[in-house]
Amino acid sequence: MRKQLKRDAAREELIRIEEAARTEKDFEELASEWNRWDRNSERRKRCYVSELEEMTIEDMEITDGAVVPQPLNHIWWRQMMQGNFLDVIFDCPYDMHELTSNKNISELLRALNDNQKEILYLRAICQWSPQKIAAKRGQTDRNIRKVYDTLTASVRRKLYKRLLPLYEADAPLTIAQREFMTTYKMKEKDKKELAAKI
Repeated sequence: MRKQLKRDAAREELIRIEEAARTEKDFEELASEWNRWDRNSERRKRCYVSELEEMTIEDMEITDGAVVPQPLNHIWWRQMMQGNFLDVIFDCPYDMHELTSNKNISELLRALNDNQKEILYLRAICQWSPQKIAAKRGQTDRNIRKVYDTLTASVRRKLYKRLLPLYEADAPLTIAQREFMTTYKMKEKDKKELAAKI
């Protein structure tokens, strides 16, 4: 918390210096300082991503009834220290429907079977490659891709059907929901036109 406050204060100071800069030398110093900030930010992001990539299923499982994950440098510790307990508690394939507050998406995810949930979790949330998932599950990566593509198409189709009455009634939807409806409608229209030509 204290580090974040110091960073915020330093950033505000840098903004004030930027507003007060008048000479070419002032702007060069300012540019070098902003570049340093960007390098530090990129370094922090790289560290975060590399930690996520190093995680394995064994790291994600909570054993012996322990709620606190090990080791202490685990990504979950940072989330818990920020107060994001629900992200840690429900970070598993079988409870991922609890990670969204959207009722429609939560119900669609809850209705999936365990195999579908595991593949969707590893592919969409953990960002594992089909080859890595296939090696873990003892299947071919072609099978994983096929299951994932079929699964996502099914979820999208069901979500579209649920949102269509709201979209047509011009009910309030989020920007992401409106974009989804627009793109899905265009794809469906293209499919029907293609089918009519054949």
